Amino acid sequence: MANDPEDKQPSASSPSEPPAPKTPAAGGEPVSKPPAPPAAAAKPPAAPAAPKPPAPPKEGPVALDNDLVKRYKEKFGPAILEAWTDRKQAILVVTRELLREIALYSRDDEKFDWLSDLTAVDWPKREKRFDIVLNMYSFEKNERLRLKAYATEDERVPSVQGVWSTANWMEREVYDMFGVVFEGHPDLRRILLPDEWQGHPLRKDYDILKQDTAWVRENLGIESGQ
Repeated sequence: MANDPEDKQPSASSPSEPPAPKTPAAGGEPVSKPPAPPAAAAKPPAAPAAPKPPAPPKEGPVALDNDLVKRYKEKFGPAILEAWTDRKQAILVVTRELLREIALYSRDDEKFDWLSDLTAVDWPKREKRFDIVLNMYSFEKNERLRLKAYATEDERVPSVQGVWSTANWMEREVYDMFGVVFEGHPDLRRILLPDEWQGHPLRKDYDILKQDTAWVRENLGIESGQ
């Protein structure tokens, strides 16, 4: 009797067939493998270190010998004692005796038509105790210039009130606060303190707590409290 083909079983030595792929159930979605985890994002390269900025130039006076200085020296010779620039500001140190003539030349020839400031600096241990400082501006050239003259406590300084009218009250203030006398000023008297006040408060040897106690007592009827 012949064997039924359906009764045949695979022998142990026969290779097994691969399993059939799974099919989705009716109406279901196809079965897919889970997505692989995303690869780690690559780190951007580190930015190069910014170079250090160069050190700022040191501020301070630098000798000046430009065309402006040459014109002043040609005009006034040894009366121009020094010339330098400091923080982009041109500065001329001139003799006290020729201050008015140099100021007049500055206004008329160099077109520094505005005196923006006139003041003083006290150096009590120096023989020439006071710096007389004039700051000028030229509207035509959009340029600034500083004149500086030295004076002792007893020397008179030529007034420049006739050159720039703005010098009138400025010189009065310097006279009031420092005691500098401007020769040729038409009305040189105190402008901030009473005429009878003793002393000049912006001198370095005038104590910050000092007052004219006699004037306060006589005119206000009180003690100064200092």
